[in-house]
Amino acid sequence: MFPYLVRRIANYALLLFIATSLAYLLASASLDPANNWNREDPTLNWDAINASLIEYNISSELPVWDRYLSWFHSVALSWDWGSTPKGEAVNGILGTKIGVSLRLVVIGAAVGMVGGVALGAWTATRQYKLSDRVISLLSMILISTPAMVIAILLQVLAVEFNRTTGYQVFEFTGEGSGVVSRLQHLFLPTLSMSLGGVASYSRYQRNLMLDTLGADYVRTARAKGLIKRKAVTRHALRTALIPMATYFAFALAALFTGAAITERVYGWHGMGEYSILSISTYDINGVTAVVAFSGLCTLTGALLSDVFVAIVDPRVRVS
Repeated sequence: MFPYLVRRIANYALLLFIATSLAYLLASASLDPANNWNREDPTLNWDAINASLIEYNISSELPVWDRYLSWFHSVALSWDWGSTPKGEAVNGILGTKIGVSLRLVVIGAAVGMVGGVALGAWTATRQYKLSDRVISLLSMILISTPAMVIAILLQVLAVEFNRTTGYQVFEFTGEGSGVVSRLQHLFLPTLSMSLGGVASYSRYQRNLMLDTLGADYVRTARAKGLIKRKAVTRHALRTALIPMATYFAFALAALFTGAAITERVYGWHGMGEYSILSISTYDINGVTAVVAFSGLCTLTGALLSDVFVAIVDPRVRVS
């Protein structure tokens, strides 16, 4: 299994390098940081602005390839991802934003994945029964509802609950301070993110489970006297989890950068918000860092998927 993982890591490292390099070259060619200032403002000292952009290695006056080589040299030797057009260190911004997103996304992703798999597997064993139809209807409603609507609706319900009970049970603006306050502020955005995950993952898992429940090896196990619960968990569910692991891997990056709506609604300043901000402020280094982080999340998820698939399916280990 170890040689298999080494090959996968080498492939992913090469892919990440190519994706990040292309992101920098495309951002440098299409974004002009000088657009952050009003070109028609006569009071601006454009010589000083251009000098600072040249110092930060993001001036459009510099050749793109020369900027790339300088940027790559800084990242490779000192892990310095450069500066924003306003002179802020991208490293410092990333450290703060990633920490915020981790607190928000990890729990929501775990709840969405585990809950979705469990719910999908359960409804598959109850195909066409009332519980299956009700859960399918609710899942489709959640999937078709925009994330912003869900987030705002949860806020409205929380305000109404606080008003009715007379207690400030739910907090949903910012991150809060202290353990209890942070948990209060974390509950609603986590719920907002996990609901969509549970709904979508459960649909995929249900369809995969239906395929495996009707497979010959499951029927054979049942014919040999294995009880239904063990046949479902040991054979059907284990097989159905293999494609789900791949799906989880490539959904991982989207959870971080795709959480921009949730972060905006609940006042969290994480990677989702920064991914939009970096583009709107013509931040070449910021855009590249976001792409690199997204790629790292995707490839990390893919690696975990490979590990999981190798554990579930022994045939992969010898390939």
